[in-house]
Amino acid sequence: MESRRRFLEQVSLSSLGLIALPNLFNQDKKLNVALVGLGRYAGYLAEGIAASKYCKLSGIVTGTPAKEKEWAAKYNIPQKNIYNYKNFEKIANNPDIDLVYVVLPNALHAEFAIKAAKAKKHVIVEKPMAISATECQAIIDACIQNKVQLAVGYRLHFEPYNMEMMRLGQEKVLGEVRYVDASLGYKIDFENPNDWHIKKALSGGGPLTNLGVYSIQAARYITGLEPVSVTAQFSPVSRPNLFKEVEEAITWQLKFKNNAVATCTCSYSYGIDRLYASAENGFFELSPAISYGPFKGRSSNGEFSFPEINQQQTQMDAIAQYILSGKKLPTHISGEEGLKDLKVIDAVYKAAETGREVKI
Repeated sequence: MESRRRFLEQVSLSSLGLIALPNLFNQDKKLNVALVGLGRYAGYLAEGIAASKYCKLSGIVTGTPAKEKEWAAKYNIPQKNIYNYKNFEKIANNPDIDLVYVVLPNALHAEFAIKAAKAKKHVIVEKPMAISATECQAIIDACIQNKVQLAVGYRLHFEPYNMEMMRLGQEKVLGEVRYVDASLGYKIDFENPNDWHIKKALSGGGPLTNLGVYSIQAARYITGLEPVSVTAQFSPVSRPNLFKEVEEAITWQLKFKNNAVATCTCSYSYGIDRLYASAENGFFELSPAISYGPFKGRSSNGEFSFPEINQQQTQMDAIAQYILSGKKLPTHISGEEGLKDLKVIDAVYKAAETGREVKI
């Protein structure tokens, strides 16, 4: 199809999802990035940044002295670019840092994103953007007031298999989408009741806040629509020793203004990684779909075949090209996008708690 050909050309010419921005900035210059929080996902980001064309890992923020030494040695980070959570505000005086990427537990996103904005640094916040729509708006306001750019770490918006799901749904290649199944889960293998993922004060919730944002995103970017209402149900708890404060699994149903429906599930008790869409004239699906790949997909017209990419590298190079060229970041990775997701998450929890349909 002509639209698929154009899509593949765009992928090839623009590094998998980038808008080509030739000659708009010095391509020898790199965006200097500081990571706030050095957990597991920060490690993936650091590897992606190390492989990127337009980014450099120039700073770190951690509360663990041993990590300071380890990361400084591995990524050649000078001591003057190493901060802890108490002296983080001093980053405002460091011209060698252009952007701060917040990779902390969810409840700390707003605090450090706002501090970064006040330090006049561009900001990326990992998903979910915060633990409430109110916090999301506060981050957006801080970035506007301080005239810095804000993005959310929506890596799948630059991933070709998910981009194909977006194209098929939004362009109505197989007709209008009527149903979406978007599910993600894994069985957590820790037995530590103090892990931050299951402490509501740090996580904001259970798998809905950690994994559910992917399902909500998928339902929205496949249909190209915003949900208007939701019903939801908490699943029974199988490990009450761990899940005292947050849900273990949850299922919810989104309704859209065109009467399309999305059923979404996220869980810490079993594994699932799947996107499926049924349209008027066929279907399209991915499984695995949301994790780090390798992905596999097909439609009524046949199997998908796209290159596997370094998702973090591709995301960071995309964002860097916009910022280095002085262009505004696209709306699909913006703070406003993160706010929309949190409005849905807030509504899902309300629906599960009340047993009623909740308007969004």
